[in-house]
Amino acid sequence: MDQSFVEKMKKELLEQRKQILQSLAGQTDDMRNLAKTVDSGDEADVASDAIDRTLLTALGTQDAKNLLAIDNALDRIHQGKYGRCLKCGKEIPEERLEAVPWAAMCVPCASVEERKSR
Repeated sequence: MDQSFVEKMKKELLEQRKQILQSLAGQTDDMRNLAKTVDSGDEADVASDAIDRTLLTALGTQDAKNLLAIDNALDRIHQGKYGRCLKCGKEIPEERLEAVPWAAMCVPCASVEERKSR
């Protein structure tokens, strides 16, 4: 795989990592603010706050999964294995990596894994 492409993807991964960390930090602040308002509201406010906390937790979980995938991709770059499918070893097309920079598998292998997990 072309080294300039790998460097471009590394830069993109680092930027996405930074955005996720900022998002998680913001969600933590939002959770603190929600915790402060729970004791002061009526039942409708409490129910609304519970929904907000659930949504923030779900968003945080997805961000955490994405962060792990990005960190794994950065590790593969460091090891010189970025752009190779972890399952079959074939090169992952650049178009796929541009769409999903943390992709660890080619489309056929990823499809098989998704079907297995259903």
